[in-house]
Amino acid sequence: MIPSIKLRRGIASGVSSGLLTVRRANWGILFEPISRPASSLSFSLDSAFVQKYEKRSSPFGFNGLGEVVFLRTYSRKIDDNTREQWFQTVERVVNGTFTLQKQWLAQSGLPWHEESEQQLAMDMYERMFTMKFLPPGRGLWAMGSPLTTERQLFAALNNCAFVSTAHLGEGEADPAAPFCFLMDASMLGVGVGFDTLGAGSVQVCRPAPPTPPAATGTRTVSFVVPDSREGWVDSLRALLHAYLQPLNCTGSQPAPLPVFDYSLIRAAGSPIKGFGGTSQGPEPLKELHAALVTVLDRNAGEPISVTTIVDIMNLIGKCVVAGNVRRTAEIAFGDPLSDEYIDLKNYEVNAERQAHGWASNNSVFASLGMDYSQICDRVRSNGEPGFAWLQNMQSFSRMDGSPDQKDFRAQGGNPCLEQTLESYELCCLVETFPARHDSMEDFLLTLRAAFLYAKIVTLAPTHWPETNAIMRRNRRIGTSLSGLAQFLASRGMGALKQWCSDGYLELQRHDAVLSEKFGVPTSVKTTCIKPSGTVSLLAGATPGMHFPESRFYLRRVRLASNSNMVSVLREAGVKVEAAVGSEYNTVVAEFPIDSGEGVRTLDDVSMWEQLGLAAFLQRFWADNQVSCTVTFDPASEGPQLSHALDLFQYQLKGVSFLPREKQVPGTPAPYAQMPYESISEAKYRSYMSTLNLQQLAVSLAGSTQTCDVISAANEVPDKFCDSAACSIDGI
Repeated sequence: MIPSIKLRRGIASGVSSGLLTVRRANWGILFEPISRPASSLSFSLDSAFVQKYEKRSSPFGFNGLGEVVFLRTYSRKIDDNTREQWFQTVERVVNGTFTLQKQWLAQSGLPWHEESEQQLAMDMYERMFTMKFLPPGRGLWAMGSPLTTERQLFAALNNCAFVSTAHLGEGEADPAAPFCFLMDASMLGVGVGFDTLGAGSVQVCRPAPPTPPAATGTRTVSFVVPDSREGWVDSLRALLHAYLQPLNCTGSQPAPLPVFDYSLIRAAGSPIKGFGGTSQGPEPLKELHAALVTVLDRNAGEPISVTTIVDIMNLIGKCVVAGNVRRTAEIAFGDPLSDEYIDLKNYEVNAERQAHGWASNNSVFASLGMDYSQICDRVRSNGEPGFAWLQNMQSFSRMDGSPDQKDFRAQGGNPCLEQTLESYELCCLVETFPARHDSMEDFLLTLRAAFLYAKIVTLAPTHWPETNAIMRRNRRIGTSLSGLAQFLASRGMGALKQWCSDGYLELQRHDAVLSEKFGVPTSVKTTCIKPSGTVSLLAGATPGMHFPESRFYLRRVRLASNSNMVSVLREAGVKVEAAVGSEYNTVVAEFPIDSGEGVRTLDDVSMWEQLGLAAFLQRFWADNQVSCTVTFDPASEGPQLSHALDLFQYQLKGVSFLPREKQVPGTPAPYAQMPYESISEAKYRSYMSTLNLQQLAVSLAGSTQTCDVISAANEVPDKFCDSAACSIDGI
């Protein structure tokens, strides 16, 4: 067979670039990828190109807040004396992205063209530097760092995951697997959704007591916990196996409860090199083990219950947060007709859950056409549960009236519900900012660069084989839009429809091109609306599709009290004070924010209009989902909740609600140091008159020359997520 012209050119390019070798086999000529040192397969932007950005002003938003968040959260240590400036972080991320691509092409025996890839990388750099698009926060932190280049923990580049408990008791399935997956992923900072379908599928057995003391008077140890993420997960597996392995129930001598030795775990206060922050020692794991024994003993002798499944997952989340992972999240999905599930956060009924029930947002898998009235009574009081329509998630890409059944295998979603997911599937998100573009033509080019970043992330394997099998088939991506309230204020709904429609088609075309280039399937789905967290603060954008609380407000962030930024902020006029409840190690800095001329606020937008915008975006942009937390007035709009769901259940894939207590500028805040506090225009102007933005920018840039600029700040993330309730942090 004679190779095609395109294939012959690819082979020639591979040979000439040193990626392929030629040898003669019995049947003909064989072209093979050359095994080369990793250093020869790395990518670096032209240094002269990068140097041009060193003196350029970094376009952070929100009066210095964006730069503070960057330095606190995403700037990595370069050496013993300095930390990254923005131009260096962008360089690391772009180099890491194109290194992944280069290595994939090499191992696949596909061509690499250095000159054209340099041009693509420079375009990506420019669009990231100017914040026309940004990788997710975990991409800014991990891409191109030792986490990926040395340890190859590529799962850390992904935002979120889902795991089903439906098969706990089936065949050779490991009943501990879903719980261990959630813990492993959470310790990498990946938010995880889970369901309760495994309730009743496996018997909880009471293990034998721990091995009695030996003759010497010392206790026999059955499990020495290694000082690693894997070691903590393995300890969880060992404990769960003692309760959930079928032989423990049928055998005459059940396995003993493991006895753990925690002596290898690093002491509290020791640095966590990979993810930043400091260790809390073995105490969070000890508490997890003890709490799980209590929960499982309570369920022993009966099939595993809904409550036990959620308790195990929530206790893991509590442990991970206490163990000082920077941020993680959980969402539980349950049956809307199950009183047991619906009452999980009714602490009058389940008082013992109050200590860990906060670790997940709870939603229900709603059935189309169901009666929403009773469940909405609960939503009206505390905003939970949220709603997910699995039938819509499986049947539709964009909800434009044409079901395609692309996601017929889907079983759930991620914690903020912007991604449809199969069990054990991960997803990669990327965020674009339409309001930072002067034309749609430029926006389409940004979409191509953003999608290239995310598509390359899908090439990197995880350490979970079952996850790799799904991701290689789906290549799921969530290309998101943020700052939509600002875009609507400047261009209007008609322009948004055009940009969404044309942008979506451009992504489908570009996906086909990239998939052919990489030799992989096109992505099962490509777009979403994510709620956005701190990344939108960098760009000075409103988060996702959400509207700001008010035109003028104070935005507060938390920092370690020993951070070098504290003195810099105070000297520039930023108000910094000790954090209430954590006065000894944490401070709160507040920044005055102006959302922008003409930007509508929650005072201007009804519950119905928010739902309408979500449905609009689900129709014209998101083939995955729209993450939407609809705020509503409990008195005037609360009685309308069930009617709204009756209508929008056929236009959305998921939604959550948040009762809103309207804050009047100038009145006392409901509690101290709220992350958002409405203020009057006069107070905003007064604050700005005392804030030296030029000095702040210069001082913050200069502060990266000392290695302790962040100090312990990485261990103190925001307590609240911009999306109202997507992340879980210590409380």
